[in-house]
Amino acid sequence: MDADDVDAEGGPRERILAATAKLLAEGGREAVSTRAVGAAAGVQAPTIYRLFRDMRGLLDAVAAEGFAAYLSSKTGRESIADPVEDLRVGWNLHIGFGLANPALYLLMNEPRLGAAADSPAAVAGEEILAAHIRRIAEAGRLRVSEERAAHLVQAAGLGTTVTLISMPADRRDPELSVLAREAVIAAITTDAPAAASPGPVTAAVTLRAVLPRTTALTDPERRLLEEWLDRIADPAG
Repeated sequence: MDADDVDAEGGPRERILAATAKLLAEGGREAVSTRAVGAAAGVQAPTIYRLFRDMRGLLDAVAAEGFAAYLSSKTGRESIADPVEDLRVGWNLHIGFGLANPALYLLMNEPRLGAAADSPAAVAGEEILAAHIRRIAEAGRLRVSEERAAHLVQAAGLGTTVTLISMPADRRDPELSVLAREAVIAAITTDAPAAASPGPVTAAVTLRAVLPRTTALTDPERRLLEEWLDRIADPAG
């Protein structure tokens, strides 16, 4: 493979990605085909397959690049001291990204039943959410396990965004996102740090979050304590 195919600005790879992103934005997933991409990028089908293996690889690359561009535009934002408020801001940014880039968002979150892994863009989004949830846990304000909290926020955020995308722009209810966000936050967080009278679940979640910072335990001891804390944090799991 020529280096120009991969790295050169304006080379085949960049033209293919740009053409695919444009087709996706203008016509949705159905508008993206090997023939359409090849015509728009000025390349033959073998070039697309050589660079991206198949259409799934191309779509994953487009989603990853689009999400990376979105993240780079947000990297200057400083974390808010209150981790729960920071989650609110993160939720709003997530919804905003989906509404501004509906086809790309739907592509990123396209069901991949039976696939070995989620799309790189979806994985990146999950890592950002996990970091938000970890900060809340470390502050002693998470009332459920980190895993359950992340799953609930992810499910609610995805469902809300897809629902809003499906609505005509002039009929979208701006309060829908706010109501969903606050319902999720109420379900997973406490109103204030739980240091004064923590219950066993909150205490276990908090200790589990900061356990990686400890050095007093051996690796087997730490793994055993993690298992115990996970069982306390999510007794029904």
